[in-house]
This record gives sequence, structure tokens and C-alpha cells, in this order.
Amino acid sequence: MQDPAPLPGFAAIVVAAGQGLRAGQPLPKQFARWRGKPVLRHSVESLLAAGASPLVIAVPENGDQAAHAALSGLEGYCLVPGGETRQQSVAHALRAVGAAERVLIHDAARPDLPRTVIERLLAALDDYAGAIPVLPVVDSLSLDTGGMMRGTAPREQLRRVQTPQAFRFATILAAHNAWQGDAPAGDDAQVLRAAGGEVAHVTGDERLAKLTFAEDFMTRLPPVRTGMGYDVHRLAVGEELWLGGIRIEHDKGLAGHSDADVGLHAIVDALLGAIGNGDIGSHFPPSDPQWKGASSDRFLTHAAQLVGDAGYAIGNIDLTLICEAPKIGPYREAMRTRIAELLGVDIHAISVKATTTERLGFTGRGEGIAAQAVATIIRE
Repeated sequence: MQDPAPLPGFAAIVVAAGQGLRAGQPLPKQFARWRGKPVLRHSVESLLAAGASPLVIAVPENGDQAAHAALSGLEGYCLVPGGETRQQSVAHALRAVGAAERVLIHDAARPDLPRTVIERLLAALDDYAGAIPVLPVVDSLSLDTGGMMRGTAPREQLRRVQTPQAFRFATILAAHNAWQGDAPAGDDAQVLRAAGGEVAHVTGDERLAKLTFAEDFMTRLPPVRTGMGYDVHRLAVGEELWLGGIRIEHDKGLAGHSDADVGLHAIVDALLGAIGNGDIGSHFPPSDPQWKGASSDRFLTHAAQLVGDAGYAIGNIDLTLICEAPKIGPYREAMRTRIAELLGVDIHAISVKATTTERLGFTGRGEGIAAQAVATIIRE
């Protein structure tokens, strides 16, 4: 893939000085993890990759350690203490920038920052002192007084404002130095407008959504997930043979702490793997005497319950049994029926196959039976 074209030189400020109390996280939301990384790190990485220099981050009092931990391994940024308001935090950061022609001012709470938005903002500064990304309002609007509708607002003239916001550096610095607003400034475009500057609109991006509430940190579940399971048990004289949820008459049975049904055990691990919830041993440890001789039916129904609790339904199960004997063909449909019954799915969602290893290995010598399973689950 061809590298993107270089952007005009610009400085950047990331405002990360708030406490984020509404987000319901154990620490300020800018340092909480989202999609595998601290929230702050996402936009800092995007800005550095786009060429931001210098990059100044306003952090809470005593927040340096948390910020450096969130940005571990990154270079090219510096920290400044935030103020009592957002406007004061930005003013501190602007003074730390020193000198620049263009500056982007971004809220850390908007972690997903597309490069295309940066490009549009910087291009707008060729003609305007300030530019902000906006999106249309698609819902009808109501003016509220005491919980009652008292009027409407023309949504055609309204826009949702996002960050980063772009400015000619000298102009926005002067505007912040001159700010005397009685109420806190909602964003930097308001500060520039109060100083008589014009602010242009550029097209924003839905990806720039702001993380505000606890539910915003809940990653949307993927529509389909897959897990794989594998199990082996030894064949021994004097044991019952339970396989695929049914009892089979055979001269040997599978030995294990429970009933040692390798087929059901493999399916359990596949389901647990699909939801990222450990394995059969972590839920039913062999060291626990309560599982001595337990039916593997209980393990499978437990795994199915966990799949449902995670917001998924079972799509299909593909089970392969690996052994020389007994022959699986005569029991295949009974296994499919029992597994479907335990999982609460249609029999057509269950596949049971069998193969040998051409008399190679422990299964080929009749010393044990192996099973592997693949489970596909679907978001409900």
C-alpha cells in the first residue's frame, strides 16, 4: 500500500485533563482501556502518525505518571498541567507549543481519529482562521421547559460538532489570551468566535464519537465468533464408554475424572473458546471431587448457558472423533440428536464425523480416543 501524502506541518494539543466521572471507570476515562489500549493512546498515535509536532497533552494534576504509562514507548509528546476548566487547559497547552503555523486541538475522549478528517481540517486553514468537523442532525428537535415540549428547532441549520478543531496558531492563541467569557467555553471554536474570528465547517466522521458513559466502553460484539476444542482420553478395561453424549457397548471405556466423554469435552472447549472464557479445566477442575464420575452433559449445558449469557446463540457444531474402534457410523445420528438436545439447537446445526489415523499413533494402536470440535456462535 502506498504511503499517504505528507500533510502540512502542524502542532497538536490533546485535552486529557478531565476526571471522566460519568464513564463509570475505575480511573479517569482518558486512561481507561478501550479496544485494547488506553483511550488517550489512540488519538496520540494517530496525531503522531500524521506528523504532529510538537504534540502537547494537558493532563490532570498529578496525572503525569498515568499519562506516561498510557503512552509507554511513544516519543514526540510533552505534558502540561490542565486548568480548572477546559479553556484554561487549552490555554496552558497553547503556551507550551511555543510557535507554529497551524494547530489541531483534540479531546482525548474521542479516540478513533481518522486521518481523512485531519486532512480536511488542515486544508480548510488555507482559507479560514478556524475549522471544525461537523455532522448533520438527523432527529427532530424539541425545546424543553420543565419536561414539556415548548417548541422546535430547525435541524437543517444545526450541526453536531466534533474534535479535533483546527486553527491558525497565532489567532487561536490570541483568542484564548483574550477570553473573558462568564460561562466556560464548550470548545475552542466558541473562543475564536468570541474574538471575532470565523470558523468553517468540514465534514466530520461518525468514528469520532465521544466516550462519555459506561456503556460507551462496551465494545460492540462481533456478529460471529468461532472456537476450537480438542481432547484425548485413554481407553481402559472396566470403564464405560461415553462418547458424543451416549453410552456405547465396547470392550473398553474412556478413563478420566468425569465420564471422560472426549466428544462433549471438545465441544465444551470450543464453545468456551468462542466466548474467550477459559477451558473445561478452569470451570470443572479435575482436582475437585464433585466432578468425579460426573456426566459431561452437565459441562456442555453449562457452556451453552455461558454462550447465551455472553449475548450469543449457537450457530453450529462440527465434531470429529478420531479412533480405530468402535465404529462411529452406527451411532452418529444418536450422537447428533443428543448433542442438539443438550444445546437446545436443531439437529441440522450438529455435525458428527469420524476418522482413523491409519493405525498410527496412540489412537491407531487403540490406546485412546481423540476428538476435535469447531463451534460457531452468532450474536443474538
